[in-house]
Amino acid sequence: MTRLLLLGAGGQVGREIASRAAGAGHELVALDHAGLDITDAAALTRALATARPDVVINAAAYTAVDRAESEPERAHLINAVAPGLIATACAEQGAALVHLSTDYVFDGTKQGAYVETDPVAPLGVYGASKEEGERAVRAALARHLIVRTSWVYGIHGANFLKTMLRLGAERERLTIVADQHGCPTATADIADGLLAAAPLLAAGTLAPGTYHLAGSGATTWFDFATAILERAGLHTGRHPEIVPITTADYPTPARRPANSELSSDAFARASGFRAAPWQERVVEVVDALLASPAA
Repeated sequence: MTRLLLLGAGGQVGREIASRAAGAGHELVALDHAGLDITDAAALTRALATARPDVVINAAAYTAVDRAESEPERAHLINAVAPGLIATACAEQGAALVHLSTDYVFDGTKQGAYVETDPVAPLGVYGASKEEGERAVRAALARHLIVRTSWVYGIHGANFLKTMLRLGAERERLTIVADQHGCPTATADIADGLLAAAPLLAAGTLAPGTYHLAGSGATTWFDFATAILERAGLHTGRHPEIVPITTADYPTPARRPANSELSSDAFARASGFRAAPWQERVVEVVDALLASPAA
């Protein structure tokens, strides 16, 4: 049994990990923001000394991509500084670290799926803060996994799928960006992938480093929304019109990568885990939410 310390237990990924850890055979200590300030080095040291984890999973992050443009200091503190503090505390206590990162470290200009060795070139504050956090982890701790994911959705928290369900219930017509490509990734797959990888990292049978873990298959926001609302319509009987638009038609404070596709082949080889096709997970999540809405 691997002893895990989960940081960011109140977020959408953290809540999924917490709900699945025992079933995966792990002993888990879960802390949310109220339980631990990850920007406080002394508090981190105390938390790790008390929990004595084999592996720390850091699912805590500042994820408000657009707001980061006007709150760069806070984004930097949580996404860049804190991971370095967590990694340092892990090094002091002899723990390994699994740290979640993002497709936003890339600029989206590549043709085809990004692999781990592709050069990073973030377009905005959020991506830059996450990329700096990656470097801080690498500098402070050898026994780490940095796991980049993309287009995250699930039953908990706020995400694109839940926004589409809400808008689909309110509106007769939705306009959705159709020229950005990526791999929708269910929190269930992120949780299962990290819980599979953590004991391998602890045992030394999975090579430390940077990996990608994303849903199988790529799509656009428009096609993602279409799949969500088609499934929702089976429950609600509603079928709003969905109109494709370009990125230029929907300006946002932060620039988005046009291509966020991630190849998860290296993670699959190393851990034995590969995410389900995104279409399958959309069906599961929509059905779960519309049958029994979650917070």
